[in-house]
Amino acid sequence: MSFSDTLMNGAQGLFKHKTLTPMQKLTLRFVVVGLVYYLFAVAEGMLMRMHLVTPGTFMGDKQYFAIMTAHPLVGIFGSSYPIVFGAFLFLVPYLMKKPLWSIKLANWTLWLIAIGTFVFWFAGFLSHYSPLYTLYWPLPADFTQFSVVGGTFFVVGIALVMVGTLFFVLNIFKTIVYKPKGHEQQPKGILTAALGFKKLKNADGTNVVSTPVAAVARGTVDTLLNAGIITFTGVLLLVYMIGSLLGYNLKHSSVDALLYKNWFWWGLDLIADGLVLIYVAGTWYLLATLITGKKLFMEKWARTALLVEMIVSWFVWSHHLMSDQAQPAFLKIFSGEMLTAFELITQGLAFFITLATLWQARPLQMSNPLKFLLGGLLGFALAVPAGIMQADLGLNRILHNTQWIVGPHVHVAILVGLTMTLYSAIYLLLPILTNGAKLYSQKLANFHFWGAPNWRN
Repeated sequence: MSFSDTLMNGAQGLFKHKTLTPMQKLTLRFVVVGLVYYLFAVAEGMLMRMHLVTPGTFMGDKQYFAIMTAHPLVGIFGSSYPIVFGAFLFLVPYLMKKPLWSIKLANWTLWLIAIGTFVFWFAGFLSHYSPLYTLYWPLPADFTQFSVVGGTFFVVGIALVMVGTLFFVLNIFKTIVYKPKGHEQQPKGILTAALGFKKLKNADGTNVVSTPVAAVARGTVDTLLNAGIITFTGVLLLVYMIGSLLGYNLKHSSVDALLYKNWFWWGLDLIADGLVLIYVAGTWYLLATLITGKKLFMEKWARTALLVEMIVSWFVWSHHLMSDQAQPAFLKIFSGEMLTAFELITQGLAFFITLATLWQARPLQMSNPLKFLLGGLLGFALAVPAGIMQADLGLNRILHNTQWIVGPHVHVAILVGLTMTLYSAIYLLLPILTNGAKLYSQKLANFHFWGAPNWRN
């Protein structure tokens, strides 16, 4: 039996119960928190646009830059993280036919992320702490320009999110490897197989670890690396901030700005070029097979591409520093240009495999999950090549620090590619998570599909 059949049969079993299970309730809470913070991010984006049209009418410049600092972090950590984490904490145990390792730990993940996001957002809102999301050294520790108290609480909020993220990582890996009471013994090396470094087959020739679970496992590696790096960076900033609060001046303690930028971008880039691309590819594969009821086209190539993407994602951070004159030329060319180009291949392959799976299953009903899946595919089809164009030394001189980055690349990738993919998953999982509840209004769903990409971009 395929994993898509397993999911659907399990859903039918859930429909027999009138009350929601703890896992259903937990997943719905993750989705609701993600949607609430998505509303935050949308409101912030519109406020910034109004300020740019009529400066000073709605807010001052300090408030504007404080919002600009928190805006992408609210969108990523406050909105995308809960939706993605909630979906995967539900799907990984579901597809592996066993309970989640710890629902209690999953609840800690949810509330740490929700509270942490509010803390760093509110700290910036009150104190106007605004070193922008790059946090380039020594700007985040410049207390002549920013409030040390505001900066301290800002970093504490980020730290809470990172701790919640580490709890998610632990829960996912433990769920993959542990054996619940009463369940059959799992084969040895199942985590190694999930990460792509070992092959484990069932008696019928299918993979012991399904492709979506493998994608979650490999994306979670980047999630772990990112959380560790951002946490370390936050600790570094807190040392300076708390030292200042206690009356100690640490300005004589030097931090190499170029080393800091490379370290910071290595961690931050793991979100976009590792975590997002791997998680999204795995979600596409799951959605395509669930929508069509067919086996994934070229599944062996899909799994190989996921492994390649995970490894490539560790070495491409330098495309963010191509306009930095101090950055070594070798890193600009090898990491920034050559290795980054592999992401066009791996994501392009995921794009092709997903479309081929859908094509083979024709005719298909244009359902909400299918429409939003196609919208997500279109978003990444536009945004990934736009990013690859930026990763060219010549074009980067023209495009760097322009609206091209925040428009055709970042916002199209996240607000069309990522969110449309996530909404496809939400529409698909909604009846499963609510015991068959029907959609309130198909007209609103249609407006959601056609209106969202237009007003956001």
